[in-house]
Amino acid sequence: MPLRTEVCQLAVRDVGGVDVLINLLETDEVRCKLGALKILKEISHNPALRRAISDRGGIKPMVELLRSPNRDLKCLSAEAIANVAKFPRARRTVRQNSGIKKLVALLDCPNLNSYPMTPEVERDIEVARCGALALWSCSKSARSKVAMKKAGVISLLARLLKSPHEAMLIPVVGTLEECASEQSYRVAIRTEGMIEDLVANLRSDNQELQMHCAATIFKCAADAETRDLVRYHGGLSPLVDLLSQQDNKELQAAATGAVWKCAISPENVAELQKQGIIEKLVKLLTDQPEEMKNYLYVNSVSARVKLVSRTEKVLVNVVGALGEMAADVKNVNLIKRTNGIPPLVSLLTGTNQELLVNTTRALGRIAVDPDSVPIIDRNDGIRLLWSLLKNPNPDVQANAAWALCPCIENAKDSGEMVRSFVGGLEIIVSLLHSEHVNVRAAVCGAISKIAMDEENLAVITDHGVVPLISSLSHTKNDVLRRPLADAIARCCCWGTNRSEFGKAGAVRPLVSYLKSTDPEVHCSTAKALYQLSRQPENCMEMHAAGAVDYLLEMVGSKNAELQSAAAACISNIRRLALATEKVLQERRVKAQAEYMKQLAHQRQQLEAGGKQVDEEGEEEEEE
Repeated sequence: MPLRTEVCQLAVRDVGGVDVLINLLETDEVRCKLGALKILKEISHNPALRRAISDRGGIKPMVELLRSPNRDLKCLSAEAIANVAKFPRARRTVRQNSGIKKLVALLDCPNLNSYPMTPEVERDIEVARCGALALWSCSKSARSKVAMKKAGVISLLARLLKSPHEAMLIPVVGTLEECASEQSYRVAIRTEGMIEDLVANLRSDNQELQMHCAATIFKCAADAETRDLVRYHGGLSPLVDLLSQQDNKELQAAATGAVWKCAISPENVAELQKQGIIEKLVKLLTDQPEEMKNYLYVNSVSARVKLVSRTEKVLVNVVGALGEMAADVKNVNLIKRTNGIPPLVSLLTGTNQELLVNTTRALGRIAVDPDSVPIIDRNDGIRLLWSLLKNPNPDVQANAAWALCPCIENAKDSGEMVRSFVGGLEIIVSLLHSEHVNVRAAVCGAISKIAMDEENLAVITDHGVVPLISSLSHTKNDVLRRPLADAIARCCCWGTNRSEFGKAGAVRPLVSYLKSTDPEVHCSTAKALYQLSRQPENCMEMHAAGAVDYLLEMVGSKNAELQSAAAACISNIRRLALATEKVLQERRVKAQAEYMKQLAHQRQQLEAGGKQVDEEGEEEEEE
C-alpha cells in the first residue's frame, strides 16, 4: 500500500514509526538516512504527520543534514522541511536552528546556465530547487523573511529567476510572491531587475508558473515605479490575455489582480484600453458560474464552495480594476455602453467585505457621470448603498458614503429621493460618532450634498448635526478637514446654524485650516468662513484668530472659487469693522456733545451764581 495514502501515513504514526525514522537521521549510515528521509518526505504531506514530526524533534536533524556533502541528503532534507514547515511552529523551529541560512546557501548554483547539461550540474540544480521549495514554505513567516534577507536570498533568487528550468522557477517565483508582501522585498525585486523576468515568464506554457508570476506582479504593483516597469517590459498584454482562463480560477484571479493594480497608473489605463480591457472585465462580471448566482456561506470542503471562493477572488479584482478604469470619464461611458453597471449593482447584495469595498468605490466613480446615476437608481443601487452604511466594516461604510455623494448630487429630485429612505438621515448623522476618520470624512461629504436641499437640512439640523460637526472641527487630518468644511458651509444656510457654529467653538479651529498645505482644504475652508462671516460675532472671532492675513494671501490664488470666497469673507469682516467703527464714532460724537452740553450747563450755573453774589453785596452796601 503506497505511503501517500492517509491510512498508511497514520499507521506509521500509530506504530511509533515517526520516532524510528527520526532516530535513523542521526545514524552514520548514509543509506539509512536516505531511506528515512524518503519516507518522511512522503508522509509529511499529511498535516497530522507534520505535527508529529515537529513534536518529536524531527526538524533539527533534518536541518543539520542540509550541511551534508551528499547532494541527495540535502535534497531530501530540504523537501521534507518544505512539507513540514507548513505551520507556524515548524517554521519557527527551522529558523531557531539556523535553518534559513543553510537553506539560502543551497540556492548558490554557479553552473545554472551551463551548456551542455551534465549529471553533476543537474544535481546542483535539483539541490537549489529543493532549497527554494523549503524557503517557499518558510517565507510565510514574517521573521523568516527577515532572516532570509539577512542571509542574502535576494541576489540568489534574482539569478535563479533567469533559469530556463520551469521546475526551478515555480518555487523561486512562489518565494518571491510570499516575500513581496514586504516593502523592502518589493523594492529589491524592482532594483534587481526581476520585473522583466517575471513579465517574460507570463508567456510561459506552464499555468502554475504564470499564476505565481501574475500574483507577484499583483503585490509588487502597489508601487508606482513597478507599474511603469511592467508597462515598459510589455507585461500588460500577456496579463490581459490571461483573463480568458475560465478553467483556471487561481490563474484568472492572479491575472485580474495584476491588471487591477497596474490600472492605478493613468498611463497603464490608456494602454489597457487599447486592448479592450473594459469589455473583457464586464464579460467576466456576467459570465460567472451558476454557483455565484445563488450561494450560501457554509463550512464545507465541497468543490462547489471552493469554486465560489475562487470566483469571488476574481470578482474582487475585476471590480477593483473597473473602479480604477472608471477614474477616466471616457471609460465610464464605455462601462455604461457595455451594460456593466447592473452587474456591479447586483454585487452590493453580497457579504464579501473586499468585494463590497471595491464595488462601492467603483460605483462612486461611475456616478460622477450624471447619465449613469439613473441606471444605478433604476437597479436599486442608491438604496443598497444607503443600506451599506449599517455595515460593520468601516471601509464599506466610508466607500458607500463617498459613493452616495455623486449619486445625490446628480440625481433628479435628489431631496425627495433622500427623504424616501426611512431613517436614512438619522443613520448619516449618527455615523459622525464613528471612531474611524475615513468614515467621518465620507459622512461629512455626504452631509454637504444632502444639505443642498432645505428640507433635508432642516431634518439633519434637528438630529443635532451642528454640535457633532463642531466637535470634529479640531482635527488636524486634511482628509477630514475638506469635507468637514464643506459640510459647515452648507449647514450654515438654515436657521440659526451660523450662530450655533460660533457658539460651539467651530470658528477658530476653521481658521487654523488655512495653514494647511492642501489647496482643496483652503478652498473649502474659505467657503465655510464666508458663510460663518455673515454672523457678526463670528467675524469678530475670525479677526481675533488672524484669519484676515491668510485670506488676503488667498485672494491672489489662481483658483477662482478660492479667490471669490476669500474676498467675500474679507468683505464681510471689513464691513463689520466699518460698521463697528461708525458706531464707535457716533458714540464718540454723541459723548462729546453730551460733555459740551454739561460744560455749558455748568457755566450757566456759575454765571447765575456770580450775579446773585453781586446783588447781595450791593444790598449790604446800601444798608
